[in-house]
Amino acid sequence: MSATLPTGQTPANHALPDGSPPTDARPRRRAADRIADHAPMRRTGDRAPARPLTRGPSRRSGDYRTRHTVSLVVPARDEARNIPWVFEQIPSCVDEVILVDGASRDATVAMARTCRPAVRNVAQSAPGKGSALRTGFAAAAGEYIVMIDADGSMWPGEIPHFLHFLDHGYDFVKGSRRMAGGGSLDLTPLRALGNKALLLVVNRLYGGLLTDLCYGYCAFRRDFLAELDLRATGFEIEAEMIAHALRSGLRIAEVPSLELPRRSGRSHLHAVSDGRRVLRTLLAERPGAGEGR
Repeated sequence: MSATLPTGQTPANHALPDGSPPTDARPRRRAADRIADHAPMRRTGDRAPARPLTRGPSRRSGDYRTRHTVSLVVPARDEARNIPWVFEQIPSCVDEVILVDGASRDATVAMARTCRPAVRNVAQSAPGKGSALRTGFAAAAGEYIVMIDADGSMWPGEIPHFLHFLDHGYDFVKGSRRMAGGGSLDLTPLRALGNKALLLVVNRLYGGLLTDLCYGYCAFRRDFLAELDLRATGFEIEAEMIAHALRSGLRIAEVPSLELPRRSGRSHLHAVSDGRRVLRTLLAERPGAGEGR
């Protein structure tokens, strides 16, 4: 089913946040050439257009002219060495930054306050990334909510591109490392294989057209938090969000994103065990799974 975009626009000519076309005649640079000290200096003209995954939005008053408030939710545990770089990259379009601290044993909270005195520090309600994100979402006051990791693997400078599509009527926007203009400098062969397998599952069970699944760079309208109906406690919350967004019929778009290497420290992700949790979530939440019980 083809997507319907706002009047006068198609996937091929959908304008970017600065009004420039999504492609140009310049050769695309290698991902590594866009990194300086792991900070991608992307030109919006180098981006591929975002890819609508559901029927596009109709024009609604206020979608294109109103300045919406933005809350950025950053779950963190022992990320004191990474917080300065992440916070320095946050663009001015973000109104509120919520640091959800997972009982850090280092100076994560103090560092966050030093780098951004207005940061809101919230203690997560229970262990796990899912619990941290749900705590942050509940505390967020913005009309738009963006979620990003604290390890430096996601560049906050990409946030305006996500917001652009929320401003143009989409309800849920997710980053993709597999679209033209995106990529990963941190994806291991095992994680890549697992992501590919889980992607096949979600597209088959939910009728999706996703290009990436296990990547937690997302933005959505706060009005739809209830429809997302989040209950997961661990890393599987990212898959749960996508599954519920697809199942609820939200208007979804993917945008290219470049995943960077964690700047320091060790990841809390366990590829095999967390992959199993994601698979169980996708199977349990699939449309019609609870019928007849």
